[in-house]
Amino acid sequence: MHINIFGASGSGVTTLGKTLSERLDYPYFDSDHYFWFPSDPPFTNRRPPEERNAMINSEMAGNENWILGGSVINWNNNWRFDLSVFLYIPPAIRIWRLQQRELERYGDIIYTGRERNKLYNEFIDWARGYDELITNSRSLHSHKNWMNKLTTPLLIIEGDTTVEERVEAVLGKIKELIL
Repeated sequence: MHINIFGASGSGVTTLGKTLSERLDYPYFDSDHYFWFPSDPPFTNRRPPEERNAMINSEMAGNENWILGGSVINWNNNWRFDLSVFLYIPPAIRIWRLQQRELERYGDIIYTGRERNKLYNEFIDWARGYDELITNSRSLHSHKNWMNKLTTPLLIIEGDTTVEERVEAVLGKIKELIL
């Protein structure tokens, strides 16, 4: 089974993906790992698409089952997902989560370091735009367009649900697909 979990930054994609990975014993691949070069500060240097796609395809090869976390709608990688899972939570909760996550990851430097504060504010502003932007990049609009074109199963999980509720919803959908 090939599963893609996607949604806005802060919607719980990585948490759900890693939890499902443990429960199902499927490898989990995080799109950020392939999209970005390792850097300090992180998430500032993008990999070229050809390199990123070759890298992820190589690492996925040989795995009958896998979970891919992240918005890969513009990667042109010809994946065929057996199940796509879209996570949507209210913007205010999502932004609060992102602010907390950034503080936990990087500490006070996101407020006290001039360059890091700039990067932090740019990231939060970008994340706030998810629901309003009409773009082909990572936005609610682009995700809805992509979902409308899917010909394979889609599970939409909306609201501030627990990780366990999300896991149970995905496992229920998988069971439904297998039977």
